[in-house]
Formats: sequence, structure tokens, C-alpha cells
Amino acid sequence: MKVGCGVRKILVTGKSGQVGWELRRSLSTLGEVIGIGSAELDLADADAIRHFIRQLKPDIIVNPAAYTAVDKAESEADLAMAVNAIAPGVLAEEVKRLGALLVHYSTDYVFDGIKREPYVEDDQPNPLNVYGASKLAGEQAIRNAGANHLILRTSWVYGVRGKNFLLTMRRLGRERDELGVVNDQTGAPTWSRAIAECTAQMLAQLYAPGDSADLPTRLSDTYHLTSQGQTTWCGFVKEAVAYGLLDGRDKPLVIKPINTAAYPTPAIRPMYSVMSNAKLFETFGIRMPSWQQSLTMVLEEFGTC
Repeated sequence: MKVGCGVRKILVTGKSGQVGWELRRSLSTLGEVIGIGSAELDLADADAIRHFIRQLKPDIIVNPAAYTAVDKAESEADLAMAVNAIAPGVLAEEVKRLGALLVHYSTDYVFDGIKREPYVEDDQPNPLNVYGASKLAGEQAIRNAGANHLILRTSWVYGVRGKNFLLTMRRLGRERDELGVVNDQTGAPTWSRAIAECTAQMLAQLYAPGDSADLPTRLSDTYHLTSQGQTTWCGFVKEAVAYGLLDGRDKPLVIKPINTAAYPTPAIRPMYSVMSNAKLFETFGIRMPSWQQSLTMVLEEFGTC
């Protein structure tokens, strides 16, 4: 890392995605942020990744890009593995060569949902679907490379951009009088901006002037990074509607709780995927907002609160 030797070069993949878009803004005070998307680099092409990184020589790579079509991954396992498992490993190998740092995002779906209290980082992963398996394989590839890294597991990501559950519910809620929403899967909806801002705070601490130069190595690890608290998909929608998500409708929307079994999907989801942020707080002193606080701020951007 070029501490005191010019501006840090920070590469952000998935520049137009929910988290990537926010990262390009949150990280802008820490160095020169270079955002790329699939048009600039195909993450399914390992050789292209190596060539790109060796030419750019970034000081930090932040990798929110991923294959995120959970159900489609069941029939596109090779592509999911290429992007979510092989690519992170290649990035980590190149980071190791450069003496740089890799920040990579993983998922609550590495767990099977059998537990009924928040998962901690040392709990044994057991993914139920191809997407979760591909993300877990990416984690393992990064660790095996021996690079300085932060693996940040998050969950139920949403925001005002891109494709996500909240925006889908907003659209459907304007088109229909009744919505059936799954009420037996429990997790923590997490705002994309909170993820990006937390990442920026972690990096600022790792490379604070005067701090130990070996912090990126000593603190290389896996951390859970989600909103505080928990809810179901149905509870999330009800709260959003109560906060004004669908203000302007002629009549109230009927929200019908349904069980997962009533809405079968190709990929099995964990029934419980809440994760503890205790390690994040103990290591970096960062406390994520509650999912309700974040939801309120997101809806303010819609102009509903």
C-alpha cells in the first residue's frame, strides 16, 4: 500500500450495481476511485482479470460485483461459479502479487438457516443453493490465496437503485390490490449505502496516518456486515408501506403473509439467516443502523417520509 506515496488507486467492480454505485461515492475521499463494469472487464474471464489488474496496479480492490440471480444460478452453475468463486480467487492472487488489499462481499446464503440465533463468523457454512455454494467457494479461494483481505458478509441488500426486493414491491404495490409476501424467512434487510459507508470507515481505519502499517494484514478476516435487528420479507414490506412506500394509492394495499411452501422457487433459501455484527463492532467500533432506521432514510429519498 502506498501510504504517504501519492494517491491510492481504488478499483471498484460492479460500478453500476446497488453497492458499487454507492462505493464509488463513499470511497472518493480515500483515493482515486476507478469504477468498472462488465463492459470494461468480464469477471467470467480469468485471464482478462489478470491482464487488467497487472496493467492498472491498484492499491485496493473492492469487489461488490457478483452473479446474484439466485434462482437462475441453479441452471447456470458454471457461470455462477466463474464469477462468484473463480474470479475472487484470481483477484486475491493478483492482490497478493501487488501487496495490495481485497475487499470482497459475500452473503448470508452461505448458511443453511437451521440455527435460531444470529450466525457468527466461525459458524460452519452449509449453503442450500448454487448461489450460496458459489459465494462460499469465493471466500475459500480468497483465503487460500493468502492476500490481505476483508470478506464482508451481508444480507437482503436493497436501495433506491438497481433491482431489489423493495423496488419490486413498490412496483407491484402500484399495480395490484393484494400482495402475497413470504413470512417465514427471517433475515436483516441491509441498505446498500450503509454497506458502502461502513466499508469506507473500515478502510479509513486500516490506513489511518500514523497507525501500524501491518493493520491490513493483522485484521484480514471475515466480518458480518448487516443491519441490526431482524424481520421477515412480509414484515419488511408492511413496515415500508406504513412508512409511506405506496402513498397515493386510492385504497390500502392488502398484504397477505404466505409460507415459503406456497411460493416455490428453483433455489432453496435458508429460513433464518440473521448474522451477528459483534465482531465488526469489537474490531472496528462500527455499529450498523437498524433495518428500520435505514428503511426510513431510503424512503426519504423516494420523498415519502
